[in-house]
Amino acid sequence: MAQTGGEQGYLVVDHVTKTFGKLNAADDVSFTVGKGEMVTLLGPSGCGKSTTLRCVAGLETIDGGQIIMAGECVSSAKEHISIPPERRDIGMVFQSYAVWPHMTVWGNVAYPLQMHKVGKEEVDRRVRQILTLVGLSEMVDRNVTKLSGGQQQRVVLARALVHNPRMLLFDEPLSNLDARLRVSMRFEIRQLQQRVGISALYVTHDQTEAMVLSDRVIVMNQGGIEQVGHPLEIYRKPVSAFVASFFGEVNFIEGTIDTIEAPGQQAGVQVQGKKQLLSAVPQAGMKAGDGVYVSIRPQDVEVVGESVEVGGTPSMRGKISRVVHMGSHVEYCIDVEAQELNCHCMHELGQGVGETVKVVLRPERCICVSR
Repeated sequence: MAQTGGEQGYLVVDHVTKTFGKLNAADDVSFTVGKGEMVTLLGPSGCGKSTTLRCVAGLETIDGGQIIMAGECVSSAKEHISIPPERRDIGMVFQSYAVWPHMTVWGNVAYPLQMHKVGKEEVDRRVRQILTLVGLSEMVDRNVTKLSGGQQQRVVLARALVHNPRMLLFDEPLSNLDARLRVSMRFEIRQLQQRVGISALYVTHDQTEAMVLSDRVIVMNQGGIEQVGHPLEIYRKPVSAFVASFFGEVNFIEGTIDTIEAPGQQAGVQVQGKKQLLSAVPQAGMKAGDGVYVSIRPQDVEVVGESVEVGGTPSMRGKISRVVHMGSHVEYCIDVEAQELNCHCMHELGQGVGETVKVVLRPERCICVSR
């Protein structure tokens, strides 16, 4: 079985396939989620991330492969096993709040326990305990319609946790919140997950959300997995142009590998249509003659005055075509022989539009990706 991270895994998704007509929504997807780990499925709309989550939840019947949760096979195409969602012992948090407006906070959180015929005293004890955990202990008797969006989402979190599930599944739970509330709720969800120590699978299209929340990120595209790793590893060392562009802003310089030392060290890249030779970090398996993009993040592009000596570090001359003050930083767009490079600087450079500058590209920050 091909696994993509960690130990054997508390959750094991093993070569799972799900088709809708001719569409492979999940195409031979394999990964693991460790005990107490939070893993994020990240990708654009239609990439297969929500379909994969729904297969784990039991809301979709898989067409190939198997899913194992806490040592139990909950889905198997070969063995015709498909345990229904209510028997998988999972907590689900969806994009919509899905609270019952005619109930109080207590009633919304207590409902799953009441459905399982838990005794009244035990229900009350567990509801109040979980509401304290999510910071809503003083709102136990308040109607949910009187709560803010963030408070309603906490009610949903409490309801998902109150029956002590073995896993939490999140399907873009913050999409309906305003920008400022999304920022604070990211940290609240992460802190709560770590405090409880529960395994979690989280779906989002927001790379910042993935950076904040995840122990590991799984980048998906067209039903398959492009890359798996720690968020910073994926950000710094993307394996493809898709991953590089989806996981944050990036500059691409088209070229061909001229010389190569060894994977993970340095390659000389002949810039397309120019005599310029850049140094960059190649991927495993790349060789001389391969067409590549050299990817570099805007904050890793250094811009200095035209007369500044940069030693042996590769640099290119260009003209400033745009300057945008963003508050936290200044964005410069540099035209380098018909190639636009974006640079994020913490402070103004002292040069304006039309002035010639040098663009310095540190080899360790330049990553070769296939094109």
